[in-house]
Order: sequence, then C-alpha cells, then structure tokens
Amino acid sequence: MDQRPRNAEGEFTRRNVPESLLRCALLVTGLCTLGGAGIPSSAHAESARPTAPASKPNIVFILMDNLGYGEVGCYGGGELRGAPTPRIDRLAAEGTRLTNFNVEAQCTPSRSALLTGRFAIRSGTHSVPLPGSPDGLTQWEVTLAEVLSSSGYATGHFGKWHLGSAQGRLPNDQGFDEWYGIPRTTDESMFPSQAGAQAAGIPFMHIMEGKKGEKSRDVAIYDLDQRRQIDAEITRRTIDFMKRSAEARKPFYVYVPFTLVHFPALPSREFAGRTGNGDWADVLAEMDANVGEILDAVDGLGIRDNTIFVFTSDNGPDPTSPSQGWGGPWSGYYFTHMEGSLRTPFIIRWPHRIPAGRVSNEIVHEVDTFTTFLEMAGARVPTDRAIDGADQSAFLLGRSEHSAREGFPVFVADRLEAVKWRHWKLAFYERERDWWTPANKLGAPQIFDLYADPREEYPATLTPNAWVAGPMMKIVGEFEASLKKYPPIAPGTRDPYTAKRTSPDR
Repeated sequence: MDQRPRNAEGEFTRRNVPESLLRCALLVTGLCTLGGAGIPSSAHAESARPTAPASKPNIVFILMDNLGYGEVGCYGGGELRGAPTPRIDRLAAEGTRLTNFNVEAQCTPSRSALLTGRFAIRSGTHSVPLPGSPDGLTQWEVTLAEVLSSSGYATGHFGKWHLGSAQGRLPNDQGFDEWYGIPRTTDESMFPSQAGAQAAGIPFMHIMEGKKGEKSRDVAIYDLDQRRQIDAEITRRTIDFMKRSAEARKPFYVYVPFTLVHFPALPSREFAGRTGNGDWADVLAEMDANVGEILDAVDGLGIRDNTIFVFTSDNGPDPTSPSQGWGGPWSGYYFTHMEGSLRTPFIIRWPHRIPAGRVSNEIVHEVDTFTTFLEMAGARVPTDRAIDGADQSAFLLGRSEHSAREGFPVFVADRLEAVKWRHWKLAFYERERDWWTPANKLGAPQIFDLYADPREEYPATLTPNAWVAGPMMKIVGEFEASLKKYPPIAPGTRDPYTAKRTSPDR
C-alpha cells in the first residue's frame, strides 16, 4: 500500500470526465472510501527533506527523441530491428531496467515534465507549439538545472530543447551554465531544402549555443547536412563538459536530449550504410555508439562509481514511414493515450548504489525523476507550487521493491484521456490509430486489464471490474483539486508571470 501523503482537498470534479464514469465511481465507492494511490500533491513536496549523500553524485541524463519501447536489444529490439545495441544492453545489465516507465504523449510536454517535476498541463506546455507561436516555459517555473545549480552543480544542456525558442526562454535562461543544440524540433531541418520555404523567405531555425548570463547565439542553419552531424557534436560537447567539470572537482548534471531517432532519421556519414539494413538500423547503431562513447568517458574520468547514468526516451515511436518506430508489445504511437505512447525504455545505473541486473514492472512516471534526483543530490524540492513527482529513491536504490506511486492521470494535449492505476487503465477516449487526429470521447469509459490485454484490444467487462473505478477516480479527484488550488498556466503566457495560489471550492 502506498503510504505517501494524500491531498486533503481531493474531490471529484466533472472536468473532462464522462458522466457515466462519475456515476459508476459514486456507486462503487460512495465517495468516502476511495482506495489506492493518487498523485503526489504539494503536501508531498513540502514534506520533502534533503538527505545529502557523502559526495554529490554526477548525473548524466540521456534522452532519445521518439525512441519506441521495442527498439533496443534489452527491450526486445536490437537485431530484430536491424542493429544490435550492445552498449545500451550492457548498461541495462549494470543497472536497473524499468518496463513500466511512463512519459507524456508528446515531445514538449515530456521535456517540461522531466525538468519541472510537474505534469505539463500545469505549465502551459501540454502541446508541441507550431513555429512562430509563443512557446516555452515561463521564467516562474523552476527547473532541475536551476535547483542543482543553486546546490553547487555545474549544469550543461547539449541537444534538443523545445521549451522556448526566444531569448529569455532558452536553456541558459533556465538554469544551465552552458548549452548547445536546437531550440525547437528536427522537423525543421527539412525546411531549408524545400523550394517553397526558400521562396517564402521564412527564417530557418539555427543550431545555437549560449552561456548563463549571456545571450545565446546562432551557430549554423539546421539543414539536412547538419541534421546528420549534430548528434556526434552533441556527444563531443557532452564529453568535454564532463571532463572540465571533473577536472574542476565539481559535481555536474548534464542533460543530453539527442535528436535521433526523430524524423528525418538520417545517419551520420560515418554510420551511413554501416549495418546494411537501411537508415533506420544505421541510426540505431549510431545511437548505441554515442551512448557508448559517453559511458567510456565516464569510466575514463574515474567518476563511474559516483555518477548516475540514465538512458530513456521522451515519448513513444513515430508511426510514419520511413522513420516508423516500434512500441514493442504495446499498441499505439506518440500523441495517443495507448501504452505504446506512454511506455519508453528507462535504464539507470549508479554502481554499488542502484542494484545491477534488476528489472521491475513497477509504475514510475518521468516527473518522478525531478524529485528523486533532487533527493539523491541533497537538494530541496520547491514548496511554493504543485510538484507531481514522487521520490523514487528508496525504490531505485533497492530499499523497497515497490514504486512510490500506483497511478497517474494521462493527458494528451489538454485532454484527460485516461488514468493508469496498477495494471489497469481507464480510457475516456477511444483508442487512436490515426495519431494526428484527436480521438473521440467515449460514450461510456472502458476498462483495460493490461496484464490480460497488454495491447488494449478487449475492454474488460464493467460489472465485475467496476471496483477499479474507485482508486482511479481518486487520482482524478486529487489532481482536479490540485488544479483548482494551483491554476494552470495558459499556453503562450509571456513573462513576467507570477502564479496565484487559490483554495479549491468545496
């Protein structure tokens, strides 16, 4: 049983929740006997107290782009996808591998959740912004880099940002000492070679770099040639940052959001044709090699035992050919509430601290990494806002066999499309096959037993399974109450912004 603190203001609301499900939950639970685990509330954040380790651990956080659950060898891919992934597979053997690690359904909200510990619906980042529209995190948001920087860490960002593309909302404005990469997404690498875009004279996105306290500057237009080479440069700069930090004897947090395997999935010149199985297999081989280089650098710097090393992805795979990814045993792609959208690889290694060779199917959400890493680093979790991340340090360090959460709400953009709790899912919207078109809301919600039906093809009969609505609706009720207490920021909100805390209606 999850013993985390509960939000005393939790209540049922009707926002985006079908009337039929509310009636079902009322009948089953009588409102006052809701069981199961909800999301962490602000009370959890306020109760958090740092426990400083003997030496602050370094953190290397590798985030792939659109990498499906089933791509790497240790998750059932590798040679099955045309390219072995020996370095990532070895990393999994040396650390803990999660099979129920969950993310947001899109790129921007996923990155927002990782860096703030807050579901993206809260921060105005619940959807991927179109070029030219106001985008990014407000300066009011507190990122993992900001907290760690204030705790004595060197902080570096190398790769794709996608959380603001204007001066004032780039990584060096959000806690990173230095950064290199692209402010938006790899889609735009195709624009410079398109005659229509050239004729229209639209400004093309640039690769950028910057340092804290300075304006970021353009490095080069992000075209298809640069697209092929950028991940090699991300790897080089990551290693250089780690080397400089280690030589200065300063703990570091390096966030490495690679651009692979996002479309256009093009290998570098070095890896083109390497596997003989096409571009997709070649980029998987390149990805594995880049991870291996960073791992070798950690070992070569003599910091292996005090470095937390993470490998994961921002969301599930892209369904479009020729960059069609694979969600392994799960149905669905990104931009959906299906398991193929929500579950991604997650491997974490910290020698002699995190158990090696462990595999767990306990539910963890990416917002948990924010709270967990702050705990491991001996830093304080913000207490002036709703923090959704649960502290998973006891679970990841092997002191507990169970996750600190049992479920979470599933938003796709601003729609509450489902809830997960233990091995159950409650879907308020129909399953999506066309990932770009929003699904229709169901007339009656559907319950899926993910043990019996991992591909979510056969809704469980409601009558004998209606009891699961109780704990699931508790999650919904607590989250809705939290949104009332801490009103979400609207997309496109400009700085300066100051949040207003209110009290939920009773």
